[in-house]
Amino acid sequence: MEYPFLPLTTAEYFAGIGLVRMGLQPQGWQIVYANDISKKKYDIYKTFFPDAEKHYEIADIFNVDPVSIPPATLATCSFPCVDLSLAGNMNGMVDGNHSSAFWGFTKILEAQGDSAPPLVLVENVPGWLYSNKGKDFRITVQALNRLGYACDVLTLDALRFTAQSRLRVFLVGTRLPVNHTNFELILTRPSSLLPDQLRKSIIANKDLHWFYNDAPEPPPLKSSGLAEIIEHIPNSDSRWWSEDEVERHLSMMTDSHRTRVEQLMHSQRPAYRTFYRRVRSGQQHAEVRDDDLSGCLRTAIGGSGKQFLIRAGEGVIKMRVMTPREYARLQGVPDDFPITVNGVQALTGFGDAVCVPVISWIAKHILNPLAQSDSLYQHHLPTAQLYLFENERQPKP
Repeated sequence: MEYPFLPLTTAEYFAGIGLVRMGLQPQGWQIVYANDISKKKYDIYKTFFPDAEKHYEIADIFNVDPVSIPPATLATCSFPCVDLSLAGNMNGMVDGNHSSAFWGFTKILEAQGDSAPPLVLVENVPGWLYSNKGKDFRITVQALNRLGYACDVLTLDALRFTAQSRLRVFLVGTRLPVNHTNFELILTRPSSLLPDQLRKSIIANKDLHWFYNDAPEPPPLKSSGLAEIIEHIPNSDSRWWSEDEVERHLSMMTDSHRTRVEQLMHSQRPAYRTFYRRVRSGQQHAEVRDDDLSGCLRTAIGGSGKQFLIRAGEGVIKMRVMTPREYARLQGVPDDFPITVNGVQALTGFGDAVCVPVISWIAKHILNPLAQSDSLYQHHLPTAQLYLFENERQPKP
């Protein structure tokens, strides 16, 4: 029996507000299962996807019953980054209370045995590569290798698709018989997908089981675009800060940052800049970007989580918190997806998610070609799935 393609179905772990699903769907993928521990994130997910209650399970991943999960071709895993991020606590994959949730994911794959998805996509922050001197990255790949997955890895920045600087590491695992299993091929990848730190991590772990996806060059990095995603809010809107609050934040800037803003104030057209509040040497500072771009969005919880907006021009400086819709646009979410929850909940949901067009690019150039491999049917698709999807392909009476 021959099959022209593999059914594009996925189980999404640490699903959050559903931006992985949003990125996969345009490339033909269908969600059969989603899981996250956060009820608040589910509330956003279900406004985007009204069918959520049919497949979304709110539960600690360690409490998920593998038997209850439908067969899928792909499992995605955007496990918590807190213990791997420079903005977090760097406790690592083993000792961390958050990032150790990855082992709940591998526990499910192990329990599924031969019925586990033949493809996996794992995503996290660049700190994953050097956390615990590189040991956390190594044990992640080792764990997937032990479950039968050869691994490929690349980095991709949201800045290639939106006005947000957001570099992330993506690991693709496959149980397929693949043509390219030499790790040296990975090192031939364009530098846009293989920065120095990732190259060093791969070389340091050349004994692991790697394979190579021949992915093309991604789009070039954007140099502007923040102004294009800004919501136009009237000057009278209460979301704009008072003059006293603006002056307080100007006083928190170093001379160079304040000069940068004041120079923009004298321009004939308004310009936009983003800034974060940071604690440096025991003092709080307002640090302003010097370009028409956004910094990396984060959860809106904690002192440095929110990203703020400056509008300067025509002799005026105004400031406010960025809106949920602006966060959504920076993550590549179209405006026709409604945002109905409160501001902090929405900012946290979007700040803790993935960039939609990044996932679409990976699906188009890596996941779909793998799923369309004939060898997958011949060797790795469980019999139950073959039966199910062959029946779906039969003409309806």
